[in-house]
Amino acid sequence: MGQKVHPFGFRVGITEAHKSRWYAPKALYGELLVEDERIRRYCDNRLNRRPPSAGVSDIHIERTREELKIIIRTARPGIVIGPKGSEIDALTSDLRALTGRNVSINCVEISNPDLDAQLVSDSIAEQLKKRAGFRRVMKMKCEATISAGAKGVKIQLSGRLGGHEMSRSEETHLGAVPLQTLQADVNYGFSESFTTYGVIGVKVWIYRGMFADVAEGEIESKAAGARPRARGRR
Repeated sequence: MGQKVHPFGFRVGITEAHKSRWYAPKALYGELLVEDERIRRYCDNRLNRRPPSAGVSDIHIERTREELKIIIRTARPGIVIGPKGSEIDALTSDLRALTGRNVSINCVEISNPDLDAQLVSDSIAEQLKKRAGFRRVMKMKCEATISAGAKGVKIQLSGRLGGHEMSRSEETHLGAVPLQTLQADVNYGFSESFTTYGVIGVKVWIYRGMFADVAEGEIESKAAGARPRARGRR
């Protein structure tokens, strides 16, 4: 059996911040957890699964007694906001109806989409759906990610690659991807490509350097632990 761990879950609370930041009594905790998942799924379906795609890679949720704050990390904030803010207003009112709470939405732009593993995996999945050659797509994405400034990248595809009868896994990597180093900023993304001959799973790992070298403030939030941080030496 392979000993595998999710790169984000491995680092959460150490160098990575939680994606849901709130406290709740025991009786209310399960309900709010399900509500968080419902919000994420709704935003993903609305912004990513309908053309034009907004390139949303991550959704952070913060709660206070008065307000539910949703931070959307997107490569195309213009699509999320819409002309004169019409799209974001419609999304806010829909989420208010879904949750029954006072909702505020904040957009954070991803300056370099080629360094975001979720966006890279979504892009690969979209190209596979259009019957592009999987080896060529993997090679091009690896090169684009390295040229964007990554120190290493690994891409793994699993399924009926090229329409073959037997499913298999193919992997390609460039540079270093230190998965067992907690101090390493390894970004992970997973997508599924629903092709005519079956589902192909796409996994992407991008090594962006050590957390000590990452500038803070990527996520605009004053909540405790909202920013990735380097671990101090003891």
